[in-house]
Amino acid sequence: MVAAGDAEQRSVAERLGIKPDMVVQEIGWDEDVDDDVRAAIEEQIGGEILDEDAQEVIDVVLLWWREDDGDLGDALIDVRTPLDETGVIWVLTPKTGQPGHVEPSEIAEAVSAVGLAQTANVSVGPDWIGVRLVSPKSQSKR
Repeated sequence: MVAAGDAEQRSVAERLGIKPDMVVQEIGWDEDVDDDVRAAIEEQIGGEILDEDAQEVIDVVLLWWREDDGDLGDALIDVRTPLDETGVIWVLTPKTGQPGHVEPSEIAEAVSAVGLAQTANVSVGPDWIGVRLVSPKSQSKR
């Protein structure tokens, strides 16, 4: 029997484009992250989410980011290094009205400054929203 909550969790991982056997790395974990989202992703990939010390080539980076976490542009440059050339970065930020909320304009500015493209926004739980970032196609073909 599958509970309604389980179906919702799986759909979060699917909405994030996460498929079985993908290598997913998590940066910025803290007590406030959405454990249901993490559990859904681990169920979808059939394993554990890697931490920031992982040495593998990464398919998807989950970057939990809050207003006081520092310079988002610098963080994006750091997380981009181990990312596969077709990999995706999800910047997960608290929704409007939540502690640590990051203004969309701040995300857009950092994304532009480091040469990434913002392609989607997805609600990833009651308190978090995800912004999908990729390398522009013209760059990844070089």
